[in-house]
Amino acid sequence: MANASIRPAAVAGAFYPADPRALQIMIGDMLNAAMPLETVHWPKALIVPHAGYVYSGPIAASAYAGLRSTQAFYRRVILLGPCHRVPVQGFALPAAQSLATPLGEVAVDRPGWLAIQDEPDVVVDDAPHALEHALEVQLPFLQTVLDHFTVVPIVVGDTTPERVAHLLDRLWGDDETLIVISSDLSHYLPYHQARWRDRSTVEQIERLQGGLAFDQACGALPIEGMLLAAQRHHLAPTVLDLRNSGDTAGDRNRVVGYTSIAFTPAQRHVAH
Repeated sequence: MANASIRPAAVAGAFYPADPRALQIMIGDMLNAAMPLETVHWPKALIVPHAGYVYSGPIAASAYAGLRSTQAFYRRVILLGPCHRVPVQGFALPAAQSLATPLGEVAVDRPGWLAIQDEPDVVVDDAPHALEHALEVQLPFLQTVLDHFTVVPIVVGDTTPERVAHLLDRLWGDDETLIVISSDLSHYLPYHQARWRDRSTVEQIERLQGGLAFDQACGALPIEGMLLAAQRHHLAPTVLDLRNSGDTAGDRNRVVGYTSIAFTPAQRHVAH
């Protein structure tokens, strides 16, 4: 039955180690080495990258390292990312009721899963999720830094920022709900050009300013929906990391940009 099924890991052994021990060591090393540009406590939302761990893992770790002190706090994660393989009109939830990684299974949050199925542009379909890496690569990090949590995994397809923000509002929950937006930045520019482009993109996000193009961020729509939601809920963004594959493991002729950004309630947001 679909409602008892498990989505198996699709990119273990490619984007990150398939061996649980090797994966634990890799994530632990990245979290321990993380040096975020700022210290943020109790974020409501994160933007994190989704490439192979050797490329973007250290940048993602700059966001996830800050959650280690909140292990028992967050109980539900709303996870949004773009579709890379199967086109989606609107949004796709998986039929599967748990998501597997080498570190174990994460249960899909059934109340959240049910809550948004009355939306006209939300479909339940395993196909967009089956090979999608944007959501999957976040799970081992979350499994490492959080204790017990459920997840609402949403593949974002052809839609509008307003619809993304509406869905986020429906799933907003209390402080125990964390929103994770999975997106990389520019793709395949030369190193210095990418740094310029990505810095401009991040400054636009810091201003909560929409109008992001897909060549600025592959997750432009989820990010823009998050920016609208941040305005409504009075959240302030803090840049935790901004690098590219030329800084981590790739050559500098064609790089992919990555950022980690946290969103916290404005009253908690203190500039350093």
